[in-house]
Amino acid sequence: MSDIKFTVVDDTALQFRVPNTQADTILTYVEKCEILDRADDETELLVYWGQQEANFLSESMGMENVPSPMRRDYTWPGLYKPFDHQRTTSEFLSSRQRAFCFNEAGTGKTSSVIWAADYLMNLGLVKRVLVICPLTIMYSAWQADVFKTAMHRSVGVAYGPAPKRKKIINGEYEFIITNYDGVNVVYEEIKNGKFDLIVIDEANAYKSTSTQRWKLMAKLLQPHTKLWMLTGTPASQSPVDAFGLARLVSPDRVPKYTTAWRDKVMHQITKFKWIPKPTSRADVHHALQPAIRFSKNECLDLPPVLYQTRVIPLTPQVFKFYHKIREEMLINAAGENISAINAAAKLSKLLQISGGAVYSDTKEVVEFDISPRLNALLEVLEEREHKTLVFVPYTHTIELVNRFLNDKGVDNEIINGSVSAGARSAIVNKFQTTPSPKVLIIQPQAASHGVTLTAADTIVFWSPVMSVETYLQCIARIDRVGQKNRMTVVHLQGSDVEKRMYTMLQTKVDSHEKLVDLYKNEIGSVKDEGEIYE
Repeated sequence: MSDIKFTVVDDTALQFRVPNTQADTILTYVEKCEILDRADDETELLVYWGQQEANFLSESMGMENVPSPMRRDYTWPGLYKPFDHQRTTSEFLSSRQRAFCFNEAGTGKTSSVIWAADYLMNLGLVKRVLVICPLTIMYSAWQADVFKTAMHRSVGVAYGPAPKRKKIINGEYEFIITNYDGVNVVYEEIKNGKFDLIVIDEANAYKSTSTQRWKLMAKLLQPHTKLWMLTGTPASQSPVDAFGLARLVSPDRVPKYTTAWRDKVMHQITKFKWIPKPTSRADVHHALQPAIRFSKNECLDLPPVLYQTRVIPLTPQVFKFYHKIREEMLINAAGENISAINAAAKLSKLLQISGGAVYSDTKEVVEFDISPRLNALLEVLEEREHKTLVFVPYTHTIELVNRFLNDKGVDNEIINGSVSAGARSAIVNKFQTTPSPKVLIIQPQAASHGVTLTAADTIVFWSPVMSVETYLQCIARIDRVGQKNRMTVVHLQGSDVEKRMYTMLQTKVDSHEKLVDLYKNEIGSVKDEGEIYE
């Protein structure tokens, strides 16, 4: 029922025409409703509407584009005025029991969800919200956005040892934030936590119905439970990936079994090779409903460059050696002595350790376990529709990142100091003019000046660079003439020194004295001030 035209009358009622059979149903179930005109086949109705009436028309009657009373009734709290697309997204979600939000990364969909949840809380339709998201955005995105968007609401992050998670969930927080695999740790507490709205961010993590993660979610969902699933890239790798998402939100739109869905959307070429059928895009679109989507380019009121931070836990190994160099200014890893000579060198050592690999005094590369950072990078890349530049300051870390992306099947190329001018030009031309590669791993010194890489609209800083000029020049590779899309800059951040360096870079502080001060803060303090570690 997508061709219905609604007219808002005096900001209190909706006037519209529907077939007589639908009109009779509405008159039966909607108390605040009256007939304006009735013909042989159609009836003109006036519905005095609030949120429950909007929900009935959208959900039970399957009507699209039902005006939301949220815009009329809600005061939109928070530090920032919502963009138009955020208002529309909030209104869409608030009128639906289960729905998808496919807004592109960087469009502010976390705030849209928080506003929608807060509005429903005001009406008494939602009491508690469970947000399940990647580890890297629990604090920097979700908790921070609750503080900025609905500061009158209480929020707790259920992360860490099981007793701590249980205590948080059993508390009185209105918003609980946890990571995917944390659900298994505190399943019983969540089940008994009286959550009537569950939000899953980066929902592709639930694409497979065979995983324990998916099965636990299916058990948690009750008929009354609201579920909003968020991802900017639904079924981006294969039409088959839509199945798990649809089974949670709209099970009536897909077959009961994975094999039946696969046969519907894929064509078998050989015993082991399947390709999408020509109708697969339409089938996926039908399955993943109801849904709303805004691309960054459709959000004309967004700033041209958006900045995000992914907060990443330090593994115990990295945490140990990071703090050892702060305490002793000397580290011994894998039998190699690594020294720090001056403030900049010592900060560089801390950044190298945070990033995963460091040179010893004998020029041997010592690698650390940085699996959370690698997985965070993969999460960012999987969210993007367009190409991405990954700036990695150190050669040994570039090789580590390259191996990881190759193992994950992510097509990438490297530009660093060892790549000749001719080869570098060929890589840039290929990146700008052909679909592949999707990712360039770049050493900042090798391509931070003069190179146009506008085929990308996203930059990831694996770790901070040591110069504001270099930082700005890296961003200028995409923020220049020829760029057609709104851009996103992502900071991967795990340690205190990285947090402070990114702050200095963004506030354009770049002096020897500041580096020395930063060095003193880092080396002089043996007490952990902010790192998250596993």
